[in-house]
Amino acid sequence: MTKLQILNPTQLQSKIDDGAYVLDIRDANSYTSNHIKGSQRIDNSNIGAFLAEADKDKPVVVCCYQGFSSMQAAEVFINQGFGDVYSLEGGFNTFCTTHPQMCA
Repeated sequence: MTKLQILNPTQLQSKIDDGAYVLDIRDANSYTSNHIKGSQRIDNSNIGAFLAEADKDKPVVVCCYQGFSSMQAAEVFINQGFGDVYSLEGGFNTFCTTHPQMCA
């Protein structure tokens, strides 16, 4: 069984270069205000469509505000058969503070 992995902010670019899905579980207003470039917002209304269409061989990086909720959310993707699943350490807040050029 796949095990949840923690990805530090400096490792995110290499996962993006590998074609990773970057999934943001924050609320819609926060995502609209600022998010990691190339990420997509996932919530209960669209997760089913994502799971139906996603390539389960691609890495998945889940991010939230501070890196705690994303650990629980990442378990959903593990349970759905994704083989390479990460929670972004420190979440969106840490990442965009240290890598503002990668946030929009």
